[in-house]
Amino acid sequence: MADASPRHPTVSSEAEQLILVDADDRAVGHASKAAAHDGCGQRHRAFSLFIFNGYGELLLQQRSRSKRLWPGYWANSCCSHPHQGESMEQATERRLQQELGMRCPLRYLFKFEYQADYRGLGAEHELCWVYAGTCTQPVRANATEVEAWRFVAPAALDREIARYPEHFTPWLKLEWAQLRRDPALSACLSPPAGG
Repeated sequence: MADASPRHPTVSSEAEQLILVDADDRAVGHASKAAAHDGCGQRHRAFSLFIFNGYGELLLQQRSRSKRLWPGYWANSCCSHPHQGESMEQATERRLQQELGMRCPLRYLFKFEYQADYRGLGAEHELCWVYAGTCTQPVRANATEVEAWRFVAPAALDREIARYPEHFTPWLKLEWAQLRRDPALSACLSPPAGG
């Protein structure tokens, strides 16, 4: 694990407060990140970003091995939680910059709820907002959050998930399946004109 430094600052902690929500995404309270992920997890608001390059390839990140849940697993470009009083637009912009050193316009795609347990060490129970964007800026990954990163073509990711599902986080597999099967969402998987 890389040490925190000005180039790789610590941007999350088990003490940070997450927004607990009901099934309709109405705030019902707060809990620490640690408490929200204990046991079967408490439903909380989250977001998940899919960042594509100019060739229509998806940026994947390998989660830091210091993470409590799914360490070393491959996930989509960026995932996190909004802070209290922060809009989703502010939260996604903040985290994309903190984690990958990138800025780009994002398009809201869909919202969904999932719950997934990790080896008895805790669980995710998120009401997750999913966004996509295209960015040609270089990746400047924060090593306290990201072990490794790579770009992959959609068809290649389909094959890799089918062959090695155990290498990927449950939310990536759920979100990617929805993106691939919904024609209204699949436009985000096409490279921009001239890309």
